[in-house]
This record gives sequence, structure tokens and C-alpha cells, in this order.
Amino acid sequence: MNVSGKIVVVTGAAQGIGRALAERFHREGAAHVVAADLNEAGAKDTARAVNGTGFRCDVSNSAEVAHFIDEVETRIGPVGLMCSNAGIIAFEPDKQNIGSAPDEVWARCMGVNVMAHVYAARALVPRMVARGGGYFLHTVSAAGLLSQIGSATYATTKHAAIGFAEILAITHRDDGIKVSVLCPQGVDTDMLRTSPSGGGPASADGVLSAEQVADAVVAGLDAERFLILPHPIVETYFRNKLNNYDRWIGGMAKLRRSFAAGH
Repeated sequence: MNVSGKIVVVTGAAQGIGRALAERFHREGAAHVVAADLNEAGAKDTARAVNGTGFRCDVSNSAEVAHFIDEVETRIGPVGLMCSNAGIIAFEPDKQNIGSAPDEVWARCMGVNVMAHVYAARALVPRMVARGGGYFLHTVSAAGLLSQIGSATYATTKHAAIGFAEILAITHRDDGIKVSVLCPQGVDTDMLRTSPSGGGPASADGVLSAEQVADAVVAGLDAERFLILPHPIVETYFRNKLNNYDRWIGGMAKLRRSFAAGH
């Protein structure tokens, strides 16, 4: 897919990967870039930088997403590329109990990391089917293919996000709808900077800039690849996991021990 001439929506666009995507799509010739975020001021700041439009939207709220998509399609035009990029992470309060995150944290992570993709599809699939196609880009994480040491909520919801992207791609392939999932490891964003371990294992293979991730996205969309892996080593790890699941779990447990001991 070439974004030139397309209307592109990016959620989680106030900063980080979302802002870098908005800026890169603008440079690639998108007809209009819509920046959405719970942080309305940040979304509008990104929009100003790309001559686009900024919206406030809580992507974990189905009604807000439906209203937001209606507004975009009515006021601006048909969405050609929907980038569900917003995401959150939470770490267990009790490091000795991986199930210790409270219910409200699980619910919030599920809402942002999984249901946001569902709500975007719910609002846009009928429209895309009617006009013969469209494209979804879901920012997930390498954690969706591998895991996230120290965060059951993140690892679990990112795996679920991969599952939804797969079934979306399978079900609507014949409708002309394409799907890509963006699965980076360490990226120089606030999420990485504020993590308790400074990124932990996710940064072990190098930390990319948000702009480097946006470069990988443009290349991945151009090739219409389902998996977009800014860190190519992730594919090797994923193959190792599939080739010997038990050995992979043992290796991940060893990795956890090394980071718990201060690396």
C-alpha cells in the first residue's frame, strides 16, 4: 500500500511512534492525516505539524471511537489507512506474583491494547467493504509474538491483539481489506523510558528511534506484509519459540533471572 493520496488516521498520535507515523505519512503524500489521542492538546499539536486534523478520543470507549470515525468520514472523507497505535503498559505491583495486577488495570489494558482495535474495525469494516477495501495497521509489540517479562497484562493483551489482527485479515481478505501488525522491541518513547527496568529485555537488541520505526512501517506497508518487524531479530526469536516451545520458555525464564539479578 502506498499512502499517497489516502486519508490516514493515527491514534496515540500525541507523541512517540504515533507522532512519527503521522509525520512520515504526511511526507509520503497522504491526502490528510488525522491525529487522535486521549491527550487532545498533543493530538492537535501533531495535527498542526502535518497540516492535518486533531481529535480527542479514548480508544477504549466504543461509543467514542464510533463517533470519532463518523466525524472523520463525514468531515474529511473515507479512511484509507487506520493506524490503531495507542497502547499502555502496566507492571505487576508484586514482583513475586505475576497475577497481582488489580482488575481495573487488567480492564484498562484490555480496553486500550485489544478492544481499541475491535472498535476501529467495528466502525470501519462495513464502510471499507462497501467501497471495495481498506487497510488496518495495528501497533502491537514484539511482546505479542514473544512475551513481556514483568507484565502479564501487557504480554496477554498484546497476544490477544495479534489474534484479533489475524482473524480480521482472514475474514476480510476477500473484501479487499488488508492488515499489518507492527511489532517492535525497544523504541525510544516515554513507555520505555519510564519502565522500572529501563526497558529490560525489550531493549537488549538495541533501542530504535520512533522515526526508524516509521521507516520500517512505510516499507512494510509498501510490501503489504502482515508482520512488520523493525527489529529483524524478532523473527528469529519467534521461530525459536515455535521450533521448541519448552526450550524457549526455559530460555525466557533464564533471561528473567538475569534481569532480576541486575543483568
